[in-house]
Amino acid sequence: MLQIPKQKIILIAGVVLAIIGIMMVKVYIDQQRQQAVERANEAIQSQQANQASVLVAKQDIPKGVTVPPESLEIAIVPNRFVQPQAVTSLDRIAGMITVAPISKGEQITLSKLTFQRRSGALAELTPVGKRAITISVDAVSSSLLGMLKVGDYTDIIALLPVPVQTPDGKQASQIAVIPLFQNVLVLAVGRETGGSSGKKEEAQEANPPVTVALTPQESSLLAFVQEQGKLRLVLRSPGDSQIEPIAPASWDTLLQYIMPKEKVPVQAEKENKKDKEPAPDEGYVEIYRGSTKGKSTLSH
Repeated sequence: MLQIPKQKIILIAGVVLAIIGIMMVKVYIDQQRQQAVERANEAIQSQQANQASVLVAKQDIPKGVTVPPESLEIAIVPNRFVQPQAVTSLDRIAGMITVAPISKGEQITLSKLTFQRRSGALAELTPVGKRAITISVDAVSSSLLGMLKVGDYTDIIALLPVPVQTPDGKQASQIAVIPLFQNVLVLAVGRETGGSSGKKEEAQEANPPVTVALTPQESSLLAFVQEQGKLRLVLRSPGDSQIEPIAPASWDTLLQYIMPKEKVPVQAEKENKKDKEPAPDEGYVEIYRGSTKGKSTLSH
């Protein structure tokens, strides 16, 4: 019988232990690296949550001029230092003029800006690249109409019948609330555009339509949706221009929101039935009649 020298066994064992030690050290280093990355990501997310991006002036801007885009830049500041009505995007102030001087390094706020009013014409108020489209009063909720003003920003959501397939394979429709557009500028309420020409006519309108500024593609989509269902306007804060992903709302999403952790009761019912069934080797005997096999329950 071949015997392995003791020294060779010790050497092999030492090599194996060294390899195991190296692997354990590598696993430990990888775990520490992963934890460090996670901590860094958490720190970055925490820092981002406490900061906001705002527009600031790169140079002094005098009163009574249209704000030139090249004189602005984006700055990251802590939330506690963000000024009221601070502007966060260039689209928000397109076509607006200053009503007070703005110093270099100062945050751009809506309190120092206004739309240029010359004749009150709607075309002059429509930002470049946008189209003015009117939402009829029949299609929009009237709850906000008495509070909407020219220059406000809203979100537009639609109530549409969405085709769905029933469990038996038939086609049906289900009402769904679909977020269409966010941060939409109100150009006019009825015939009131903020000038002096439409005030008297506006007083005669009990439920005026609302005119908003959208891109050409958005205008086409809004016109289509307006013919298919109802629209709702959601009023935004003057200083909020953030665009957020929002899922459509339906019965399914509502139930998932209300009961996100509820278990399906059907599974529990199946488990209860399974518990009630007798064990395969208890409570009955097998009876053979020719080639036929049957079971007979034993009575206690």
